[in-house]
Amino acid sequence: MWEYEIIEYKNFLKLERSLSENSISAYVSDVNKFVKFLEIKNLKISYLEIDSKIISNFLEYLVKLGVSSYTQARIISGIKSFFSYLLIEEKITVNPMELVEAPKLIRKLPDVLTLQNIEKILESIDLSTYEGTRNRAIIETLYSCGLRVSELNNLSIQNLFLDIGFIKVLGKGSKERLVPIGKPAIKFITIYINDYRNSMKIKEGNEGFVFLNRYGKKLTRNMIFIIVKDLSKKIGLKKNISPHTFRHSFATHMIEGGADLRAVQEMLGHESITTTEIYTHLNRDYLKQVVREFHPRS
Repeated sequence: MWEYEIIEYKNFLKLERSLSENSISAYVSDVNKFVKFLEIKNLKISYLEIDSKIISNFLEYLVKLGVSSYTQARIISGIKSFFSYLLIEEKITVNPMELVEAPKLIRKLPDVLTLQNIEKILESIDLSTYEGTRNRAIIETLYSCGLRVSELNNLSIQNLFLDIGFIKVLGKGSKERLVPIGKPAIKFITIYINDYRNSMKIKEGNEGFVFLNRYGKKLTRNMIFIIVKDLSKKIGLKKNISPHTFRHSFATHMIEGGADLRAVQEMLGHESITTTEIYTHLNRDYLKQVVREFHPRS
């Protein structure tokens, strides 16, 4: 019974909620963890028999396993979503997760690069090679547009509107948005396409993607992570950074520069303004600078 409903739940997430394959996989994985717990405890029961006591036992089980608060919260969210689906489909009449609360989380501020860090990374790239020119275009685009790594490696040639300074991005849940792109990113994308990509032998099925490897295939997420890590090591950066660090840096620098929060929300593709509000933090050096410049007794 669980197996059938989980398959139906996957279809619901895909068709009704338009979630990405990665998101669907994460939600289903959370439900499967709960089902595995029932098997371990030899509880041969269906979803109709789940009550708050069983949920509490599952949460205690996660704590004993040493699962972090963040992972607990994500698993609870996934299971809540599953039972909400069952309620919507009228397969249950009471949601056993209704009164379950996720552990309180301390919001961790994301790592952010300074403008100087970003400029060092950009300057360290060897532009005499195909990979170097492509990598410069990649880093410029990540920082200029605040893209997720999946949005970057799925970026399509037909969604580049460089003449008017925009790109069209396919974000979470297959939602499209238009994002402004800066002149440096436009410059290096244009050089990469004109000087290298246009003369490449591209593998069938990869013709539409902007960023390709030397074999003419779409760059993978992992390859973009490796590019960023290698550049970080090259300049001796002590921070542990990823492609997402450029997204965090984009948002933080925009907010610090006085950008409207709603505009940043739109550019990042955040569904909720609450997610964007994390970027309203300001680093201590910036605060000191503001005091020095504007306080009458500084």
